[in-house]
Amino acid sequence: MKTMLRFFPSAIMALLITVCLSSCVAAGSLFSSGIWTGVILVVVVIGLVFWLISKFSGGGGGNSNV
Repeated sequence: MKTMLRFFPSAIMALLITVCLSSCVAAGSLFSSGIWTGVILVVVVIGLVFWLISKFSGGGGGNSNV
């Protein structure tokens, strides 16, 4: 019963969004949020790759042995 009560508000919200928004508006909002999610994900992955390359190539900052 508790799992049903947890699911109920989400189901009502999804139903209201489906009924109130036209399909074009819903698709447009999903597409724009998908674009920003993709952009953020690409930036994070590129940053992670550069960080890993700098760690493996010895660029750690103050680790110089003089």
